[in-house]
Amino acid sequence: MQITVPLYFKQIELYIFYLTLVIYCIGTINFLIYLIKPRPLISFLSFYITVIGFVFHSIIFLFRYFTNACFPVTDLHQSLFFFAWCIIGVFIIFNIKHKIPVLGSFVTPLATVFFISSATLFTQNPVQIPPPLRSIWLPIHTTLAFLGEAFFGFAFCGGIMYLIQENQIKNKKWSQFLHRLPSLQTLDDLNYLCLSFGFLFLTLGIITGSIWAEFAWGSYWSWDPKETWSLVAWLIYAALLHGRLTIGWRGRRAAFFLIIGFAVVLFTFLGVNLLLPGLHSYDSFTSP
Repeated sequence: MQITVPLYFKQIELYIFYLTLVIYCIGTINFLIYLIKPRPLISFLSFYITVIGFVFHSIIFLFRYFTNACFPVTDLHQSLFFFAWCIIGVFIIFNIKHKIPVLGSFVTPLATVFFISSATLFTQNPVQIPPPLRSIWLPIHTTLAFLGEAFFGFAFCGGIMYLIQENQIKNKKWSQFLHRLPSLQTLDDLNYLCLSFGFLFLTLGIITGSIWAEFAWGSYWSWDPKETWSLVAWLIYAALLHGRLTIGWRGRRAAFFLIIGFAVVLFTFLGVNLLLPGLHSYDSFTSP
């Protein structure tokens, strides 16, 4: 049951939303400055500005969760909003643990693009939630799936960083830039870690989605376009993980696979929902 929210609360939500957008943009700009001038103070400010944005981001998410009485990922705006939240959350945890602030120069722009994209679709009009979406499987399935995609987005950034660093070493250009990025070994280890977590979460997301589909539609798998392309993405990452563990696919080849895999993830997330009609189309509001 949705809660009737006074209009001024909705206005406050709107102000916090755009405040969060501004904070993320400031954090992203600072991280890009850090990439050019790697100073500890710039790194410190960039990270904690991003953390402040994440706090406001979380407040909006919790507000929507309790006022809608439903996990707020049921339309394209909310999904982009949640995806950006997952990416920033993974980055914050990773940076606290591993202390590689330069990752923010690549990860925060990606998350900010998704947040800006969600802003273009922002609406305060209430969304009618159909019965199939009012299920405990909604937060379970979507959280697992988006966390998997967030780790793949992280790996995508790591792959780009790897190719840039490798190119600098190979061509001996912009030698000062070499010291601003992690070593090739560190980046390769990062990519493997993100690949492993991403594959785990994506697998669990597909499994829980199948269970939910059985409850909602009476079938575990219907070869809906979203299901089919999710399987394609899963197979790409499965092939990369298998190749790495069995025949040593590392470095440049792995980086290219991670970039291609994330392109497929984005098509599954956006292209399929917008271009290929099916049970998971956002405008139908009838899918897990």
